[in-house]
Amino acid sequence: MVLALCLLLVCLVGCGGRSDTDSAKAEVQRVLDRRAAALLDRDEAAYRRTGASAGFDNLRAVPLAGWSYRLTGLHRTGDTATAEAELRYRVEGYDRAPVSAGRTLSLGLDARGEWYVEAERPAGGSAEQLWDQGKVSVVRGDDSLVLGVGQSEAVLRSYAELADDAVPAVSQAWGTDWARHVVVLVPESLNDMAGLLGSPASSYRGIAAVTTGETGAPANAPADRIIVNPDAYGVLGKVGKQVVLTHETTHVATRADTTAATPLWLSEGYADWVGYLGSGRSPSQAAPELWRAVSEGSGPRELPADADFGFTGDANKLARAYESGWMACRMIADHWGEVRLGEFYRAVGAHERREGAVEGALKDVLGTSQADFTARWREYLRAQLG
Repeated sequence: MVLALCLLLVCLVGCGGRSDTDSAKAEVQRVLDRRAAALLDRDEAAYRRTGASAGFDNLRAVPLAGWSYRLTGLHRTGDTATAEAELRYRVEGYDRAPVSAGRTLSLGLDARGEWYVEAERPAGGSAEQLWDQGKVSVVRGDDSLVLGVGQSEAVLRSYAELADDAVPAVSQAWGTDWARHVVVLVPESLNDMAGLLGSPASSYRGIAAVTTGETGAPANAPADRIIVNPDAYGVLGKVGKQVVLTHETTHVATRADTTAATPLWLSEGYADWVGYLGSGRSPSQAAPELWRAVSEGSGPRELPADADFGFTGDANKLARAYESGWMACRMIADHWGEVRLGEFYRAVGAHERREGAVEGALKDVLGTSQADFTARWREYLRAQLG
């Protein structure tokens, strides 16, 4: 009888109630929920009651429409713990769906036995967020939102003005079936830019800006982010700065029609084509590396492959790849017209896979073949750059 009673008690303990780990997870999730609500409500006192306040100060100026955490893991050691969580946030007026980011939070227990946040940082393998790098300043343009760290308001205003000029320029070339506004992130340095992209700084040295977003993005995707390298961007002249912002804004506009079927020579070449419209730059001025190669009789025989656009390779080779794509798109606009160029871009992106995408669009939209198009392009390079 005693043995049977002991077995019954063991069974009840093992099968009923919640473990200490489950209880701690629920408590930590509630703390994160309160922290998120306080941030959205701009309630600094309530935010401080959940722990460290640095995030609140850094995010004070950022217009947020959503902010939430989903606890994905908890590792407890006595009165301390490390939490893994998925952060989901939306920038008001720009993000149609939340941006997701992995976060790691250090936690402690206070005298009342309640969890509080000691620190928060990007999870392993996750990129930094702009507010991880310092207090975010915000400037609103007519068609742009510029967020920066370590930048003056005057500098951020200059980015907003360039972006505001880029939006209508892109719409005139591509059409108006896109968001028609952009988010620009301006970190303090090249290293900080690399942190936002989760890659080594060497990958982006000399690259003025990049645009992040989902290829073939659905209508409810988060807004693309144009991320500036202030070191490289800062040495450009006014025309160069405008070309870069217009190029990146073109990527935002064309995102839904840019898919795995779209080669980089087309996506980058088209963005450059829009960027240089109205700039007054001649082919030899805008494509100096390609001009040098063609002049020396060593011009390319084939359109550049995707691998030629890698940021970690030869800088001159990378420049020739971009310039070659631009000249191919410029040739299409010159020979077949600007409307056909846009139709060609959309037709390539609409293909189910990369294989046959360009060939099919060349035939259906431009009435030519891959071999004929390549031969025309080589002749175009000689005529324009020779």
